[in-house]
Amino acid sequence: MKRPPCPGQPDVDASGIPITEEEVREQEIFELENPESGWLAGPRGRLHDLATLLRVSRDFLRAFRTLHFAGPCVTIFGSARTAEGTHYYEMARRMGAECARLGFTVMTGGGPGIMQAGNQGAWEAGGRSIGVNIELPFEQKLNPYVHRSVTMRYFFTRKVVLVKYSYAFIVLPGGAGTMDEMFETMTLIQTGKLRNFAIILMGRDYWRPLMDFMWRMVDEGTISPEDPDIIFFTDDYDEAVAHLRRHAVRQFGLRRKLTPRGIRALGEKPV
Repeated sequence: MKRPPCPGQPDVDASGIPITEEEVREQEIFELENPESGWLAGPRGRLHDLATLLRVSRDFLRAFRTLHFAGPCVTIFGSARTAEGTHYYEMARRMGAECARLGFTVMTGGGPGIMQAGNQGAWEAGGRSIGVNIELPFEQKLNPYVHRSVTMRYFFTRKVVLVKYSYAFIVLPGGAGTMDEMFETMTLIQTGKLRNFAIILMGRDYWRPLMDFMWRMVDEGTISPEDPDIIFFTDDYDEAVAHLRRHAVRQFGLRRKLTPRGIRALGEKPV
């Protein structure tokens, strides 16, 4: 028996071709096999929505308790595909070490590439290193240079955690995910949802067209003339460290202090 279309929902696509029962079943199977994609596919039953809320809450609760004693962090964003030993890998590794020497915990997405490089730099410099990994249909393996890690189910909860504990952000060459992370952070600062944290963009040859486009947006009036100044664009390590000192240490009055003891019953452990 053919199922009638829901009110307000067409039984044909934009080309006028009828949607078949087979296509409906394929979508249902996809949603069952990919629950995160399914809950973004439109209205669902109340119990499904309640289950999603509980999973989101569990994601946040696990991350908050795991990272409660992370200390002030600097988050390093960048591509998971950057090979070890390349110019940008070594740049991220150097910046991870510099952040650790300033007393920051280095936080990344926990995967390979630029993320691994940032964690490795902090690890080798004797600093603290954290990874916030993500569950994917294809496994993203946690890199070996993290002292503590948490694995998130949802991308949006992961992004909140990567921002929540950080006083500065270092962005190295990456793809769509890196741009998403950088522009969301920039938007939070632009709209006053986040204090004016430092965003350091490194990899001048790679990012130059993007910065040129941002000034094009200024010319078109789609962003304010001061918005590009949110981003500090440099490849000079000394300049980057000085910017961190000025905007992430002095601005927030950060001081080295003893790490408080965690409550094991709450899943808390110092990094």
